[in-house]
Amino acid sequence: MDLKHAEIIANGLVQGVGFRYFVYRNAKEIGLNGFVRNLATGEVLTVVEGSIHLIEELFNRIKIGPSHAYVKNCTIVWNKIENEFKNFEIR
Repeated sequence: MDLKHAEIIANGLVQGVGFRYFVYRNAKEIGLNGFVRNLATGEVLTVVEGSIHLIEELFNRIKIGPSHAYVKNCTIVWNKIENEFKNFEIR
């Protein structure tokens, strides 16, 4: 299994619409570890570790977002896994 660390940034209407809770629920359901938090720029940062195909599944869900959100753009940056997370949390 190819494990990776990824940083996903979503922008658009992604704060104040339940976006972090949406990411949290989906990451827990898929089985990924990491965190999600709002950025001062109005974007939402998700940092995850796990298998590449599970991270890609979460990325695809984040690109859609919850019903009240509008995801204008979504980027992903891959890095070497560091095994720094034991669970998934909202920060």
